Amino acid sequence: MKINGNAIRPGMVIEHQGRLWRAVKIQHTQPGKGGAYLQVELKDIRSGTKLNDRFRSSETVERARLDQKDYQFIFSEGDMFTFMDTETYDQITLSGDLIGEDQAPYLQEGMTVTIESHDDDPIAMQLPDTVALDIVEADAVVKGQTASSSYKPALLENGVRTLVPPHIETGTRVIINTADGSYVERAKD
Repeated sequence: MKINGNAIRPGMVIEHQGRLWRAVKIQHTQPGKGGAYLQVELKDIRSGTKLNDRFRSSETVERARLDQKDYQFIFSEGDMFTFMDTETYDQITLSGDLIGEDQAPYLQEGMTVTIESHDDDPIAMQLPDTVALDIVEADAVVKGQTASSSYKPALLENGVRTLVPPHIETGTRVIINTADGSYVERAKD
């Protein structure tokens, strides 16, 4: 599908120079002389290389059609992760490079994720927005730090460190944002 060069948004996947690119950052620029353009930082989906390019509103860009399908995470073996299609029960195995080292710790058995594919070739995986995890280690509260909203370091069951409010203790189940690993709230279960 053709779109104007100024319609590119972060997260969008486009076909450019014969390859698939994901827009990471965009900046609209209006120089004093000449026409306005969009400065876009692109990341190659397959190789991970980055490219900065300018797109004018008069240019057209091909937006890639991605198929999104829900899969259930089954297990991981080394650097390979196995998922099952929730409709056909077919299994696919993805490499750790495709999943990303920042997302892999949040995968839990039975979790439903969305896998994006282009021409039946998986190119990305999206986690749910939040996950529930147990705190396995939390620092003690320092008395007298209640004047401002203070947070203390804690270790989650998946090995990721995060900051939690002072009232959260070891063994507490909390909701964590998968995008940045930040504390959201205490789990209600």
